[in-house]
Amino acid sequence: MDVTADIAQTPAPEPRKWGSGLQKHTRGDKVIWALVVLLTLVSLLAVYSATGSLAYKNYKGNTEVYLFKQVAFIMIGIMVIYFAHRVNYTIYSKVAKILFLLTIPLLFYTLFFGVRMNEGSRWIRLPIINMTMQTSDLAKLALFMYLARLLSRKQQVIKDFKKGFIPVMIPVAITCMLIAPANLSTALLLGASCLMLLFIGRANGKHILLVIGIACIPLVLLISAAMIRHSSGGDEPVVSGKTSGGLLARVNTWVGRVENFMYGGKDADNDEMYQVNQAKIAIAKGGLLGVGPGNSTTRDYLPQAYNDFIFAIIIEEYGLIGGAFIIFVYLVFLFRCIRIFKKCPFAFGAFLALGLSFTLAIQAIANMAVTVNLFPVTGVTLPLVSMGGSSFLFTCLSIGIILSVSRNVEQSEGNKPLAETAEA
Repeated sequence: MDVTADIAQTPAPEPRKWGSGLQKHTRGDKVIWALVVLLTLVSLLAVYSATGSLAYKNYKGNTEVYLFKQVAFIMIGIMVIYFAHRVNYTIYSKVAKILFLLTIPLLFYTLFFGVRMNEGSRWIRLPIINMTMQTSDLAKLALFMYLARLLSRKQQVIKDFKKGFIPVMIPVAITCMLIAPANLSTALLLGASCLMLLFIGRANGKHILLVIGIACIPLVLLISAAMIRHSSGGDEPVVSGKTSGGLLARVNTWVGRVENFMYGGKDADNDEMYQVNQAKIAIAKGGLLGVGPGNSTTRDYLPQAYNDFIFAIIIEEYGLIGGAFIIFVYLVFLFRCIRIFKKCPFAFGAFLALGLSFTLAIQAIANMAVTVNLFPVTGVTLPLVSMGGSSFLFTCLSIGIILSVSRNVEQSEGNKPLAETAEA
């Protein structure tokens, strides 16, 4: 009887729930984690479909080569997110200035001595792993870390033009001017993201409008040059061959893209309009529900189908419903990051999470807008969906930093009841 009583009174061990160990080590916003997994799965399907014919041609029938490469990039990217989110986000404030100062000479080196492709020098080749890296991706991350640090420290004087706005705006201007000669679209998107963050960071609206007005001057000149060249027949280069090297190498390319966007049609005979027209064909074939996974035919004719124009392949295979779902995912990601911004008790973490989320969301919008011909052709990728590269890994690092801020917000919220109990 005693033995039976002892057994009856002994509490049974609680069964260990599946995934409890994973939840213990992965902190931060669970919705953002789920969105990351969802987008990487979409990436696997889209990249495999978009590169099947290319892999068959380049690797003698082995159609899974790019799929395995994408799996490797995704695994490395998830590890980057994990280790970045385990770091206390205050560490990023301490290294922000040093990292930003390192990117300036790196951008200079890339501009004049980097790997040159399509008349632009955007990449440097890493010596050991023999992989190219787009230095603007590192510069964007460093700039937002440094900008969040400056905004958090200058909240008392941010309304003052000389003491607050100018010191915050100088790093933005330097970075954008160094990126613009080789990658104007990235510089414009980066500048727009920074100005949105400055607006939320309580900067004077008149000062922001002044910067926008100054930035519009070269854009107006670019549009005017496109209009003049089109009216003259479109054959005259804006910059002559003798002066088109160095910083002015891509001026003719910019003018051509604006001209194509303004006047180009389905009969335009150039590579960029060919890309846009093929993307339109893919969207038209997709219709409402799509032709089904792996059934795309436009992938065989669309250059960069696995990269800049991957959204067109998604719409062709999964329809407008699939495209709308991808847009919804990015909007939910932005909403969750705004939620982190509102809950973060410290200014640096709030500005850091919001700034990084802005740049990712704007990049996604720009990529999708190019695909549906709402924006001139750019070289930006679709975050976490386009085929892996340095941009994919830096996107993962940015998301890891956002989750680091979210993890510390959860910890601070968890300590509130303890603090209230101790005060009582």
